[in-house]
Amino acid sequence: MSEMIPPMPPPAPLSGGGGRSADALAIRGLVKTFGAKIAVNNLAMEVPAGSMFGFVGPNGAGKTTTLSMVTGLLRPDRGAIEIWGHDVWTDPAAAKALIGTLPDGLRMFDRLSGREMVALAGELHRVPAGEVASRSAALLEALGLTKDADTMVADYSAGMTKKIGLATALIHNPRLLILDEPLEAVDPVSGEAIREILKEYVSGGGTVVFSSHVMELVESICDTVAVIAEGRILASGPLDSVRQGKPLQQRFLELVGAHEVERSSLSWLGHSSSSN
Repeated sequence: MSEMIPPMPPPAPLSGGGGRSADALAIRGLVKTFGAKIAVNNLAMEVPAGSMFGFVGPNGAGKTTTLSMVTGLLRPDRGAIEIWGHDVWTDPAAAKALIGTLPDGLRMFDRLSGREMVALAGELHRVPAGEVASRSAALLEALGLTKDADTMVADYSAGMTKKIGLATALIHNPRLLILDEPLEAVDPVSGEAIREILKEYVSGGGTVVFSSHVMELVESICDTVAVIAEGRILASGPLDSVRQGKPLQQRFLELVGAHEVERSSLSWLGHSSSSN
């Protein structure tokens, strides 16, 4: 039997509107169901301005569903989401103008070249044409895509596609960057370049939220973290506070409940079933 969500009144605005929130992102009472499946269950979370925020959880925990609602790609059943004080659903134009996003499984105009894809993103965000050209060149260089800039995105590898997606998210210099598994399928050299870009972005005053299930990555780059499982936040706050003196991997397993394999049930593995 699926867990029931108690009825809730519509939440009041988180900050009174008008962009006055002290947090880059604030969420309260967020709920999303798919039939009998509760994907996000009364979730509340704040992302401090200027932080590198890791959003971690096991597969199926609700990370992608939550971020899809934050970026306006998926409508919540209930709850309030504000980006720099602007409600994503009652003031969408103002909220979305402040974010750059790299969703999981992003579909692109893959008959465009990488250079054209980034330029199109800049034009859609109304970046002046001269700045689009200079910013595109700088992003393609930083991400190691210059020599493939005129290759169609359809011919890019998974890692290259992820990198060009990040370039499109950054071209308009957003105040909040929301990334879903940004380093998945990216090689270690490119991954290090992306980490450096994100660090530079935060040091310049930006805020990053990215989801991952790789605890070592989050621990190495993030100063703030939230752990989600079964659609609920289990812990959230500064990294050191969440991990409580333990490696993040260990603390994560404690919070979500590690699944132990019954070894005797797999005793047949590695043993040949045929006889000579």
